Formats: sequence, C-alpha cells, structure tokens
Amino acid sequence: MILSGKEILRCIGKEIIIEPFYENRINPNSYNLSLANELLVYEDDVLDMKKPNHTRKIIIPEEGLLLEPHKLYLGRTNEFTKTDKYVPMLEGRSSTGRLGLFIHVTAGFGDIGFAGYWTLEMFCVQPVKIYPNIEICQIYYHDIAGEYDLYKSGKYQNNTGIQPSLMYKDFEK
Repeated sequence: MILSGKEILRCIGKEIIIEPFYENRINPNSYNLSLANELLVYEDDVLDMKKPNHTRKIIIPEEGLLLEPHKLYLGRTNEFTKTDKYVPMLEGRSSTGRLGLFIHVTAGFGDIGFAGYWTLEMFCVQPVKIYPNIEICQIYYHDIAGEYDLYKSGKYQNNTGIQPSLMYKDFEK
C-alpha cells in the first residue's frame, strides 16, 4: 500500500524524515524533492564495474545548464531522507519526463532503513536545460509486510554527496 500525502505529512519528523521539509511540496501520494546545484559526470568513455571510475564535478549555474543526450549525469537531491518503517521509492515528475529527462535509469527502488541524499541517474533524449533547486522528482512510500532487516550497507548509507557507482566494492569480498 502506498502512503497518501496526508499520511506522509502525519509521519514527518517521526517515521519519515525529510530535511529540509516544505509542506507545499506534498502531493496526493508523494512529496517533491529538488535538485542540488552540482552534478558528476564520468570522464572515461568505457566504465569498468571492477574499479572506481573517474568523475568530474559540474556546478549548475543559476542561469541553467544544458544537458546533452546520450550522456549520464549523476545529481542528488537537496533533501536528506530517512525511514525505518516504510519502503521509499523515487520517480521523476511527469513534467520532467515530458521533457525527455529521465531522473533514474534503474535505481528508483529504495531500501527500508536507507538514510541519505538520493543520487539521481539523469539522462535525456534531446538537449534539455536544467536549473538548480527545481523540484525534479518525487518520493513516495510503501508499507511493508512481514519481518524485515534495515538497510545498513556501508556503500551508500548516510552519504553526504553524489554517489558514483561503488559496485567495484562488491568484487572485493
């Protein structure tokens, strides 16, 4: 079951943490998250799962930044989120999707217990200009049934910035 916007609001500061939180961003069954002013892009044309891949930072100026098609940009939300009771899910807003801007390529499913900023895997089908602090995606919450363990992975938990892939750590086991 997906939580309603009213239920998300009731849980804020208790079972659901969103910081900063603005009540006017509550939707009927989600909450709008905004884009921080920086991106990471991979520097290499070929990415290797078994090693760290070099990235460079791009600052999104107030006057906007033009994203190029066929290029992956990693962004992050301005908001820190946490819940130990619900399964968080992330989706692009329909307004961004209608511009051909995909906010997550495959990683919109969160783990119960995740605490941190959401890294956004951004990709566009044609050039699109983006701006810092725009409401770019929405988080919603599913109830969970049965016993569960909280997410505790050291790879992405309690992050403070954009997280490039840390898959190479899976090979170190």
